[in-house]
Amino acid sequence: MKMKSRTKVRIAFLAALLAIIGIYGLSVRKTEIYNRTVHHDTISGPPLFSSAVARGKDVSVNIQTRNDTWNKIFDIKNEGLTEENVRAYTFDFLISNNTKDEVSDFTFKMTFSKDVYLSSAWNGSLEIHQFSSGTEVVETIPDLRKYDPDQYNLETYTTDGESFIVMHRNDYLVYHPDTGVNAMEVPIRAHESTSPGIIMYVAIGKDLHDSVLDINFTLHRMLTSEPLFWASVALLLIWLIALIIYEITSAQIRKYALRHERDNEIILESIETFTGFIDAKDPYTNGHSKRVAEYTLQIAKEMGFHGEELDRIYYTALLHDCGKIGVPDNILGKPGKLTDEEFEIIKSHTVRGGEILHSFKSLKDADEGALYHHERYDGKGYPEGRAGEGIPLIARMICVADSFDAMNTNRVYRKRLTKERIIEEIETNKGKQFDPKIADIMLKLLKEGKISMDNQAVDAKAE
Repeated sequence: MKMKSRTKVRIAFLAALLAIIGIYGLSVRKTEIYNRTVHHDTISGPPLFSSAVARGKDVSVNIQTRNDTWNKIFDIKNEGLTEENVRAYTFDFLISNNTKDEVSDFTFKMTFSKDVYLSSAWNGSLEIHQFSSGTEVVETIPDLRKYDPDQYNLETYTTDGESFIVMHRNDYLVYHPDTGVNAMEVPIRAHESTSPGIIMYVAIGKDLHDSVLDINFTLHRMLTSEPLFWASVALLLIWLIALIIYEITSAQIRKYALRHERDNEIILESIETFTGFIDAKDPYTNGHSKRVAEYTLQIAKEMGFHGEELDRIYYTALLHDCGKIGVPDNILGKPGKLTDEEFEIIKSHTVRGGEILHSFKSLKDADEGALYHHERYDGKGYPEGRAGEGIPLIARMICVADSFDAMNTNRVYRKRLTKERIIEEIETNKGKQFDPKIADIMLKLLKEGKISMDNQAVDAKAE
């Protein structure tokens, strides 16, 4: 896998991880906001005193009256009353948690619709609000069972040695739950309840059903109860699996690439050794095969080939003259003019090369470079006289590279041509000997200096 591709994949993995962290952070944030939110509900009338738990509410409140009631005489105005005029009720305030979360805290406020007298309360503290002549008096009593009227600035009625806090119409109390170990009322676990109690005296024949109760509560949700948390966990698991698969695959690809590179080195060394034998048969073209392969590779790159396809083109070009292995040395090395018969033998190296490489199945179409690199675009070449697009592309590429190297190499019968002359020859033979498009690519490479004639020129005679 190329470095550029690995970098893109790593960036993608990092972006995915940051997104997962973002989802996790959002789940934490949502949980924090949820746990800080104060919920409110108001209950009044018969539903407040019903024994049925209200459905559809996170926290419901039901005031349940015990049966053990008793009566007393409250002669508040010293009228000499002899008949009982108030009744004591023990009220249990059932606070029910109907959620899957904990109720971390709650308070409730009860506003009275008529006069009542507070006698006792347990498990929590009472915050008393009395209104008199437009003035509000507020006192908090930790335990009403230990109420001492001398310690508080509240309206109190005392009889038979017992003191009662007087609550007139619209006065209200706020109940704060006990958090002590012995009478802990919060937190309230999921689907559980708590029931603080208050004893109140109410005038006989009256009830508190038209009183109003307001409750404020906060819920505590565990992070694991937040759907986004599990979404982030699932995505992280998928991310980790994908990362492991990617790393394993990358390691295998790197291993394959390394093995492939070693195999290519062995193949290249083998081919270069073989072509070295071929070039050695003709002292005037020593190094020719490798130079032609390099020129062909440059052309292929300009044409947009890449990766293993470039390797295939390079190897095919290296082997283009392999058929010369069957041409007698005295003909290849003949310094003078060849006879027609000798020239036919020389020309036969294309067919011989095609036959040799036909069984080279691991190098696709390797025989086409050897067999057709002397075909001409105008159809006047050999061995088959193919023309134009009928000549395989690899052969058309090698044809230009091969001709350029021949012109750029000193021979026994002439010196190498100048750059200007070579360019002129290529221009002249576009559409004749050469594929015009490939010829233009070679001209572009020459003019841009990507193929340096000075560096590539070889004096075969000197070698």
